[in-house]
Amino acid sequence: MAVANFPALQFKTCDIFRSTPKCFKLLPLQKTNLFVKTLVVEAKANTRTEKSKIRNRRMLKKFNGTPRRPRLSVFCSEKQLYAMLVDDKNKKCLFYGSTLQKSIRDDPTCTTIDAAKRVGEELVKACIDLNINEISYYDRNGFARGERMQAFEIAISNYGFLPT
Repeated sequence: MAVANFPALQFKTCDIFRSTPKCFKLLPLQKTNLFVKTLVVEAKANTRTEKSKIRNRRMLKKFNGTPRRPRLSVFCSEKQLYAMLVDDKNKKCLFYGSTLQKSIRDDPTCTTIDAAKRVGEELVKACIDLNINEISYYDRNGFARGERMQAFEIAISNYGFLPT
């Protein structure tokens, strides 16, 4: 923080109002201390993951799920895959499946890629039961297509959810 000394401005009434005959000082000459704080502006660059999240939030404003056309939201962590059919109008989850579920993983035991394919098949079965023919938006949450995501997409694209 810097300290600056500025003298107060000194005016005479005859300088301001030219018609007065007597000139006297309005302000006495004195020194005033002002504290000047420097302004620091830092630009923060968005990382790749932050950019994809911003883009995802912008898309969610446009596409909302309904009971007939729900939004398909897929999250892929480092080891697992999670999928949901979301009805945004009524704020309900119509279907939830993950590669951690015992019904998908156990019989017979399989890798996470095979389990992701089974999650896609379970999603298709749930859509047939709920009489859902199309989805409003496929929400990958900004994640890249890895092996698990591709196995899941192949299973649901056979039903016609994803454009080819």
